[in-house]
Amino acid sequence: MTHPLRYDRFRQFVGDLAELLDRTSSEPEVLEHGAVLLQRLVSHDDWLPEIAAQPDPQRYQQFLLHADARQRFSVVSFIWGPGQSTPIHDHRVWGLIGMLRGAEFSQGFSRTADGRLAPEGAPIRLGPGQVAAVSPSVGDIHQVSNAFDDRVSISIHVYGANIGAVQRAVYSENGEGKPFISGYSNAGIPNFWDLSKEPASNESSFKERSPA
Repeated sequence: MTHPLRYDRFRQFVGDLAELLDRTSSEPEVLEHGAVLLQRLVSHDDWLPEIAAQPDPQRYQQFLLHADARQRFSVVSFIWGPGQSTPIHDHRVWGLIGMLRGAEFSQGFSRTADGRLAPEGAPIRLGPGQVAAVSPSVGDIHQVSNAFDDRVSISIHVYGANIGAVQRAVYSENGEGKPFISGYSNAGIPNFWDLSKEPASNESSFKERSPA
């Protein structure tokens, strides 16, 4: 028997993050407490619908899961086909990355004295349930790749804006930036909000949890 997906987990995350942003605009606090909320979400792999988990053989996919009505944040699923990776890029806003399925490598970059980009430290490997942060204040330029050549990996990203509409840049290793706006891969938006087909117990079981 197939169990229904636990969409209530995602609704709880969105509600808790919105409450956090109602309380504070301090980026360090948002990153600290938001990471706890995201880790709670990605510690369970029973809530992401298939419509937002489909790989593409040519390139990674970025599916919008939720956009805050005031564009304070957005949540997306990144679907990494075997061996897929991003170019070197930035974000221009704070972001949190939580690993849901598989694993990925994130290689940070910093500028050298002559303006080129050089790897900053060793790549960070994220496995299921782990969370990392990006921001112009803590390190904003990186390259991400699927850690596996034989399977799909999925990560959940939260950004401090409607990330698909933010003008950002991809970079060559000599440090030259090329502007881009990512948009989204969606043909449709996942419907997390229809409660008519879900057991009432799902929703009530999460109300007792207080946000970080």
